[in-house]
Amino acid sequence: MPQPPVQPTPRPETPAEAWQLLAEGNRRFVTSTSSHPNQDAFHRSRLASAQNPYAVIFGCSDSRLAAEIIFDVGLGDVFVVRTAGQVIDDAVLGSLEYSVSVLKTPLIVILGHDSCGAVTAAVEAFHSGQMPRGFVRDLVERITPSVIAARRQNVKDVNGTVTEHVKQTASRLADSSKIISDALDAGALAIAGVTYSLADGAVSLVSGLGSLTSEEQDSEHD
Repeated sequence: MPQPPVQPTPRPETPAEAWQLLAEGNRRFVTSTSSHPNQDAFHRSRLASAQNPYAVIFGCSDSRLAAEIIFDVGLGDVFVVRTAGQVIDDAVLGSLEYSVSVLKTPLIVILGHDSCGAVTAAVEAFHSGQMPRGFVRDLVERITPSVIAARRQNVKDVNGTVTEHVKQTASRLADSSKIISDALDAGALAIAGVTYSLADGAVSLVSGLGSLTSEEQDSEHD
């Protein structure tokens, strides 16, 4: 007999609910208990006519940083934008604005990771004064402001600079896009800056714009 269709995961509507769902998925991934939700044939067919993701993940292109896997989500759950070193350009901004204004995603996740090659290249270029050739130079130039910001805080190592780059990227999104800043001001959107550990698979929240906790959680800490 055919198996009954698996019910899709309910879509969170608030930034806090979206972040909680992603954090829970990452905990399952870390503990090797991934549930691989929303990946069955019924769900695939159901999504053919429209998508309704609850988060957009803007992360590094590194092959070890597959967002759907490390957050244990399925088809239609997250809108993913990736560039080396998660650098921002016009196409990235347009993609993120689309996710916020058209798809109404309540959460943007900036996803960096340790030992990032693009950030390493920027740190080395800053130290040596020698810029890489080709379009890799463009990546380095876009990351260099984060390297400078890290140095002002006496942070010189790659992983510390990755953390600063995630924070700077989140701030720049809010500064560069009126669509994103307006959604933040309205409480309809939050930005979570996270770093990912390649060794253990865990994500760590390093910055946040907007509310990433529910009113119930906030009241528990009052």
